[in-house]
Amino acid sequence: MAASNDFSSVPVLDYSLLSSPDTRTKFIEQLRHTLINVGFLYLSNHTVSNEVISSLVEYIPKLFALPQEEKEKIKMANSEHFLGYSKLGAELTKGAVDYREQFDIATPHASRWKVGDPDYYRLWGPSQWPDENLIPGFRQTFETYLEQVQELSYDFSSLISEALGLGPDGLAKFYDEDRLMQHRAKIVKYPIPPPGANDQGVGPHYDAGFSTFLLQASDHRGLQVQNLAGEWIDAPPIPGTFVINFGKALEFVTGGLARATSHRVLSPKGDTPRYSVPFFQNISLTIKLADEVLEFPPEILKLRDTRGTVANTDSVNFSEFHSEPSGKVNLIGRVKSHPDVAERHYPELFKAIFPNGFSGKGSAY
Repeated sequence: MAASNDFSSVPVLDYSLLSSPDTRTKFIEQLRHTLINVGFLYLSNHTVSNEVISSLVEYIPKLFALPQEEKEKIKMANSEHFLGYSKLGAELTKGAVDYREQFDIATPHASRWKVGDPDYYRLWGPSQWPDENLIPGFRQTFETYLEQVQELSYDFSSLISEALGLGPDGLAKFYDEDRLMQHRAKIVKYPIPPPGANDQGVGPHYDAGFSTFLLQASDHRGLQVQNLAGEWIDAPPIPGTFVINFGKALEFVTGGLARATSHRVLSPKGDTPRYSVPFFQNISLTIKLADEVLEFPPEILKLRDTRGTVANTDSVNFSEFHSEPSGKVNLIGRVKSHPDVAERHYPELFKAIFPNGFSGKGSAY
């Protein structure tokens, strides 16, 4: 049975509380509660520029309005890094089609892979960008946005560490030096589905890493998160906020102390598409989480033990963290989500996961 502290709404945390010693403790306590009991939060008064966000939001409809042949020039199948454009219905969750169109774009990175290195080193590398002449200023705006969210994500990781009783540097070992790190974002359009279609914008899933920072870039509802009892709770857009959730890597390495919470997106209702921009903060490609042991204070562990039992879900899981480096876990996830890209660039791993090939039906999970 779920505990009485189960949530029925996603809490809002005010980042400006950190600016004063008198209110900083309150923020850390609120963060600790959301880490252990909820797994999701809204962050208000954050450090990412409102001007940059407003500029990005203006670009998003223009990005998807580019001629289809221009979008296809930067299709994801071109990229061994799984970066680029995915047409409507090209991504899967649990083998079912997600009804969304998207661009995967990451922070700048020069791939470290060389012959003899693990395949998962190839997972990170340069992004593909649309023709600057067709959408002038977009790349600079989005790269500025990514840089600012990246900085916020590192600061937030330190706060997570502090809230869990590890001190501000307790999670630092999970990140490499800057030149060896890359973080991934998506710009997503959820169209109005045709009559009779299911409402899966993206199916129930967990994120793989430590934390995700979501900009809900239109006023549509659709994001839902699953509470301890397994009930779906709406997380509607709140202007001026990010939605932050914690991933399976953080849950795994904290022994279940931090919650990775199942979530999904329903297709929008009405007559306009929903837009969103998730930023996925990565950890080191090479770190093997099963080898890392974190020691938590007894009073923190007690909070986990009084949380209650998390209901079973059918969301996509990342069970490979028990045996594989983080990079391999993430590569497996990308192969399952984008089998067409994997068949072209990772044929051996594709065959291992899809021994009978992939027909567009069924599930690899």
